[in-house]
This record gives sequence, structure tokens and C-alpha cells, in this order.
Amino acid sequence: MKKIIVYILPLFSLFWNCKEEQKPKVKYDKPLNKVEVKKDTSKLMVADLPIQFANSNVLIYTIGALQVSNFQKSSYTEKIEAGSTYNVSNVLEDELTGYLQNIKFQEIGSDSLHVLTDKLLMIERVTFLKSKKVLVYVLADADTNQDSKVDSDDIKSLYISTDMGKNFTKVSPELQELIDWNYVEAANKIFFRTIDDRNKNGAFDKNDDLHYFTVNINKDWKAEEFKVVK
Repeated sequence: MKKIIVYILPLFSLFWNCKEEQKPKVKYDKPLNKVEVKKDTSKLMVADLPIQFANSNVLIYTIGALQVSNFQKSSYTEKIEAGSTYNVSNVLEDELTGYLQNIKFQEIGSDSLHVLTDKLLMIERVTFLKSKKVLVYVLADADTNQDSKVDSDDIKSLYISTDMGKNFTKVSPELQELIDWNYVEAANKIFFRTIDDRNKNGAFDKNDDLHYFTVNINKDWKAEEFKVVK
């Protein structure tokens, strides 16, 4: 049985209050579709050089904001701070990490690029299940704390797509924070846990509810909830 664990929130942050006051993960002042998100034009968007996962015929270009303090859009040469990096992602054997705003895909032998989405996202982790040629994403897809931006302070969700970035599908429920997930190859299933803000206090803590789900990779990628602890 092959098991991949790719995203774990520290349990202490979920069930015990930290000494320092933390920003709420979610607010309920407005419906999510009414929250205005402002695009940050002060950052320079760049793409890393393409990578290829083993057993995939696809090149992947990660796109994110280059952290620079001073640049001119009209110039061909950008003024980069000493010590700044042009990379926006880190690559492991079957995984990408970073703070990515989008990804583009190119089938080897083709000149065309396929963009993952036109939505505003903050992608923190992408894992390739090479036996199934499926990508699994941990990301923020909405301004849940209503601070006018989508970033790592918002609720994390779980998504799946093909290795070409197609059929990009959200599998975790709305307004539930992803805790962790793993893939059990013998069962052809992704298992994951979430927590919801049952008492609507804007934080995820010991007074909230845990939920357990499975997603069958061979079917329609629809999450099914199951009970473990009564």
C-alpha cells in the first residue's frame, strides 16, 4: 500500500488557542460571492522553467509573484534586490510547493499551453499521483477572511485534476478547512479530513467539528463523507 501524506496542519493550532492572537480564517459579514478581491499590481508575475513528473508526458510551468522591491514594467531589465530569487516554486520528486497563482501545462510535442484556471487562487502544494496521472492541489480559492486578497490566511481546499490540468475539480466542502489528506493506492481512494467553523466564531478550534471524506480516483471524483468517531 502506497501512502502519501502531503498536507498537515499542526494539531495544536486547530484545537488549542495560541498565545498570540491570530487572524480569523473566515468572516461572515458578506457572502463569498460578494467579497471584492483586489489584484496586487505591485508584484511582478513570472513563470518557472518547466518541470516534468515521471510517467507524465506533460510539462508544467508554475506561475507566481516574484518578490522584488523595485522594478519598472516598461523596462526589459528589472532591478532585482541582492539575494532575491527568480524561482516561485520548489520541486521534489512528485511534488511542487510555493505560493502559486496559476499553472500552465504543455503536452510534450505540442506548442499550445493549457491554463489551469481563470480564477484567483493561492496554490501552496501540488502532488502527482503517478500511478493514476492525477494532480492533487492544496490551495485557497476564496477571500474567506474578507481582507480583499486570496492568500495563505484564507481557508485551504482540496482540488484534483488530470496531469494536463484538465477537469480541475474541488472535492472539499465550501468553508471547511482542509486538515490533511492521503492516497491509498490499493483502494484507489484519496482520504481527507476537514474542520468546519460550527460555532461561527471565525476560528477553527476544539469546539468545531471534524469531517472525514473519501474520493474514488476511478469514478467521478465526488467526495463522500463517512463516520469514524461518533
